[in-house]
Amino acid sequence: MERRKTTLFLAIFFSFAFITACARPAPTTTAASNQSPPFAAVFAFGDSTIDSGNNNGLMTIFRGDHPPYGRDFPGHIPTGRFSNGKLATDFLVASLGIKDALPAYLSPSLTEQDLATGVSFASGGSGLDDATTALTGVIDMPRQLQYFDEAMYRLEGNIGRNATQELVRNSIFVISVGTNDVVFNLYRTLNFQHTPSSYQDFLLQRIQAFIQALYKRGARKIGVAGLPPVGCLPLQVTVGSFMPSPHMLHRLCITGQNIDSQTYNSKLQQILSNLQSSLRDSGIVYFDIYDSMMDMITNPAKYGFQNTLQGCCGTGMLEMGPLCVVGLPMCPDPSQLIFWDSMHPTEAAYKAIADQFLQTVRQLH
Repeated sequence: MERRKTTLFLAIFFSFAFITACARPAPTTTAASNQSPPFAAVFAFGDSTIDSGNNNGLMTIFRGDHPPYGRDFPGHIPTGRFSNGKLATDFLVASLGIKDALPAYLSPSLTEQDLATGVSFASGGSGLDDATTALTGVIDMPRQLQYFDEAMYRLEGNIGRNATQELVRNSIFVISVGTNDVVFNLYRTLNFQHTPSSYQDFLLQRIQAFIQALYKRGARKIGVAGLPPVGCLPLQVTVGSFMPSPHMLHRLCITGQNIDSQTYNSKLQQILSNLQSSLRDSGIVYFDIYDSMMDMITNPAKYGFQNTLQGCCGTGMLEMGPLCVVGLPMCPDPSQLIFWDSMHPTEAAYKAIADQFLQTVRQLH
């Protein structure tokens, strides 16, 4: 009798378990759960547009590790990113299913897992011209390459040489640099030494050499950002409004500087095309920052923006870095502005830029 009860109990138990299992919804197939990310990691080089906080320990005024920077970042902390929240590279790694944000290589809290899925070596205020980093006192592009070499040596110690080489081959390398060169050198100090065209050619020689250096280190998937509409940066608009020109006393984009940006970008695209043809097995793409930002400026309602040529911090005309501090008046809603300070986009603008990045990156997969 006791045996029959036990058998009946087991039959009821397994029947209930079977019914419960069948009643559960089938697991959703997502990139995070059932599929590996399409790329192993993202490594970023350049300036403040993709600097996640490498300048935090430097003796430079080009730092964003103080409030109100980071006010909309998870945890509401200033990480060193030059924005109110995330950067385009943060959104990119999240969209690719790699991780939530791209950390700074020099972050004291960086883990080996962080390193294996990508970091930013970029430094706010950096440029292709040595004169730029001499002026700003930040990490130049050659030093960023040295940090990459150091990082790969660390990875080899953890996962081995072959696995590290495979990781590099299957990673995306993002380069965003050049704006500081034209803003702080061409338009401030080099007017009598270079024409815009000759200075562009000089910068493009530098970026070509940098891409080739990455290729020699095993990089095969490389995305290079062009210049933004430099003449529409709030800082440039402000300076232009006080200079004898058709823009004097008006907050308008500086047409000549935007034309220079377009010319530079056209030359850059040709160089990238040539490199793609000459570097075997490479995938080299152009990130069109210019058109993305101009579309925001000319069609702000499309993105939910109301203010296009003024930053959120302070007056929105000059403040950035050490001039953007707690105590200044702030816009109530940064998501309604393209710019956070006088040079850098808001998180909302970076999200729109990242969406364009993602479409371009898919060409590499």
